[in-house]
Amino acid sequence: MPGEDATRSSAASRALAATDGGKTLAVALTAYGRIQDRVVSLAAGFSMHVPKPVDPGELTAIVASLAGRAPQPPRAPVGSDPPTE
Repeated sequence: MPGEDATRSSAASRALAATDGGKTLAVALTAYGRIQDRVVSLAAGFSMHVPKPVDPGELTAIVASLAGRAPQPPRAPVGSDPPTE
């Protein structure tokens, strides 16, 4: 974020009223993975702190969890046979 620090930005948005976005969920997707970094992110108001690299499936599950939805299993390509057991 050029010219902006995400931690400060998150803290500023948390100071807003809920009707103005103060309750918006946010994930800190960061290269910083130390415990201290996580504490700073969460204290700034991020909902979760996720260090990179992150598996795309894991990131999908994280976003689904925050959205209150369970991730859906992968769909079979159209025209393929259903799995047999």
